[in-house]
Amino acid sequence: MAQAQILIVDDEPDIRELIKDILEDEGFDVLVAEDGASARGVRARTQPEVILLDVWMPDIDGISLLKEWQEAGVLEESNVVMISGHGTVETAVEATRLGAWDFIEKPLSIAKLLLTVNNALEARRLKRDNKLLRQQPSEVFEPVGRSPAMQDLRRQVERLAGHSTHILIHGEAGTGKESLARLIHSRSQRAGHAFIRIDCSLLTEGNWQASLMGESGSQSTLVEPGTVFLDNVEQLPLVAQRWLHSVLEGRVIPTNSGQQPLQSRLMAACEDNLEQAVSEGRFLDGLYFHLNAIPLRVPALREHAEDVPELLRFYAEYFPHRDQLPYRPFAVAAQNRLRQYEWPGNLRELRNLVQRLLLLGGNDEITQNEVEAVLQQTPAVQQSSNTSAPDWFAQPLREAREHFEREYLTHHLHQCGGSVGKLADQVGMERTHLYRKLRALSIDPKHLQREERKL
Repeated sequence: MAQAQILIVDDEPDIRELIKDILEDEGFDVLVAEDGASARGVRARTQPEVILLDVWMPDIDGISLLKEWQEAGVLEESNVVMISGHGTVETAVEATRLGAWDFIEKPLSIAKLLLTVNNALEARRLKRDNKLLRQQPSEVFEPVGRSPAMQDLRRQVERLAGHSTHILIHGEAGTGKESLARLIHSRSQRAGHAFIRIDCSLLTEGNWQASLMGESGSQSTLVEPGTVFLDNVEQLPLVAQRWLHSVLEGRVIPTNSGQQPLQSRLMAACEDNLEQAVSEGRFLDGLYFHLNAIPLRVPALREHAEDVPELLRFYAEYFPHRDQLPYRPFAVAAQNRLRQYEWPGNLRELRNLVQRLLLLGGNDEITQNEVEAVLQQTPAVQQSSNTSAPDWFAQPLREAREHFEREYLTHHLHQCGGSVGKLADQVGMERTHLYRKLRALSIDPKHLQREERKL
């Protein structure tokens, strides 16, 4: 993964070198400029993700240079953090109005500097991810199966596609909540506009603004007449919940250029019982009532096991078409075995199992023995009645999930020798999202690598 590039613009050599040393120690690629003229030159040759810009310089002040860059569209590519030794409220307000990401004062606090830089980088990556989501539409599938549960789900999709009311989709992990949201969007009058997915589990109090409020508060995602899908909405930070609640209450979005009407349709998905989260104070009741205008539950696969044979046939034909894999039908005995299986990972687990069996190759039908071999390789969570539960089982779900994720990722990171690239492949996560998750869980791959080398 390429190092994030940061440009430091400051006329004081000692300050430049100090910040440069600190950021390089953190693994960043650092560029420096001593005045506005050299900053223009560096900017013309590179595209730093973050620019640390001093307000007071001999040839041009930082506010004027910021305005120049705003008019040239530079702020679409870089987040600018203003630095001042004797700033005023008026200066900070003007910098923010012109599109600055943040404003920090000298003498610099290293902790504040690193926090601000990391938050600015996180905002750039979230914005880039949102652009990719607009450019790369996913395939849309109808719920597969003839069970009463699936027939009812298809009827609800058709009914909800004709309305613009916000929807709360709840169900276990892997049941296909996002696919269902995309299907409703594709059948609605908004189908010609963007479907934007925001994973709330990756948002923090420091970076949520870029996803919901827009870059520097100038153009909110919710202004677009498409659909915004809030996945894992139960993990949305409270400060973001309050902002979103006020937007839904007033149907307007405050921006630097004034109030803009809310045009997006919100669909939210959760695994938690949000009513319990509300009662525990982890989720705002007002926001819950707005999102839960129309609740939609996606059943677990074990609740409609009679659809398993049809799902197996569907994906056994889908993957050969998409990935040019050999077509292999499932033997009746194999289908029967999988129909009796509990499917803790739901539809996602079935899909991955079919893909794995096709990747193993062969021209004959998939046998029960092959299925058994793959199922034995699938990690399962088992708990007997005489086994004491870990202490973190008594924690609220969010804290327990963080505990599990920390142990799970640390375990696999050790197996990968501290390599985040290998870890991403092993746990099946996109590397950018994995870096965010490791940072949120305070897992330091570099520290682990150093420990591995000592051993």
